[in-house]
Amino acid sequence: MNKDYVIDCERTRLEKIASFRLPYAFKTVGLVLIFCSISLMFYRAFVMDGDKEWFRLILRKALLIGMLVISISRDKIEDEMTIALRAQSYAIAFVIGVVYALVMPYVEYGVSNVVHSGGEVYKDLGDFQVLLFMLMIQLMFYYVLKRNR
Repeated sequence: MNKDYVIDCERTRLEKIASFRLPYAFKTVGLVLIFCSISLMFYRAFVMDGDKEWFRLILRKALLIGMLVISISRDKIEDEMTIALRAQSYAIAFVIGVVYALVMPYVEYGVSNVVHSGGEVYKDLGDFQVLLFMLMIQLMFYYVLKRNR
């Protein structure tokens, strides 16, 4: 087997993975999933009796999946500019997400010690909070960049 052939095959596979997009109709599916998740979160908080931790976890995962589906679905008009804007928004979301994950626990620790004068315990961020923040930042920056192009 030729070395150049193997390199071309690997490059083709990576480009196929990197350019993966869901069809435009999945934006609606993602929005419905987000709306249902948030509605059921309010229902669980104010109406449901008892501790339904499993229900909360399922709703959190559904919210993340809905945001991810919106994030990777195509636009009506997909061109090189929207692809570049999407890549730029992912990069911005990654950098801001890392800074958020590094700084926020210390901010939360400091504020909780000021508010509650007792010695509060340092708490690390959970995966849901970081992923939700990064997806919200990515979607927000993508639509802002797209509108201002």
